[in-house]
Amino acid sequence: MPNRHRILVVDDDPRIASSLRRALLYEGYEVETAADGIEGLASARRLAPDLVILDVMMPGLDGIEVCRRLRAGGEVAILMLTALDATSARVEGLDSGADDYLVKPFAYEELLARVRALLRRGAGRTPRVVSYGGVQLDLDTREVTRGERPVNLTAKEFELLEHLLRQPRRVFTRDQLLESVWGIESEATSNVVDVYVGYLRQKLEQAGEPRLLQTVRGVGYALREV
Repeated sequence: MPNRHRILVVDDDPRIASSLRRALLYEGYEVETAADGIEGLASARRLAPDLVILDVMMPGLDGIEVCRRLRAGGEVAILMLTALDATSARVEGLDSGADDYLVKPFAYEELLARVRALLRRGAGRTPRVVSYGGVQLDLDTREVTRGERPVNLTAKEFELLEHLLRQPRRVFTRDQLLESVWGIESEATSNVVDVYVGYLRQKLEQAGEPRLLQTVRGVGYALREV
């Protein structure tokens, strides 16, 4: 079963960002990338990730300053990456608020081990119940309710609903949902997202409740009240 943690990778080297993204997606994480510090801060505010993997040496707003701003704004776990092996560089990164530090080049096995350790350390800070529009999803008991009514979901329906509940009102394309929830790249002939949206709607609206899972024509789907 996928790890439902969300990771943001901030690195100006597209090859490294793409490689990290593939490795983390393979492990079952939800992954988004940002190409510089400004985009990284905006993405962190929008996504509320569980972990940020942050490159130090970026043009403009560097990783040290991004780390300071992230730390000032919340308790997200931060793993910093750098090509600098000097002790002073590691100290500066940790003093800016990073939780861990990894020097490039690194072995992906080590990076993944550090990711797991940081996510375990931050598990107590992760909300275990997500809700929106009267729908509540408990990550520990895997129970879902709408109002007082229990909603029985399959494992994949649960994962899709959790993904939508974590970012209510955000519009997701079918390709984004296919990759984040099913962990596969876009397939032009696949209608699996539409099928599961239909399943969720049927179960969430069994008692005649108003629709929450909206179709955004030409784009995809969003969980929003109208």
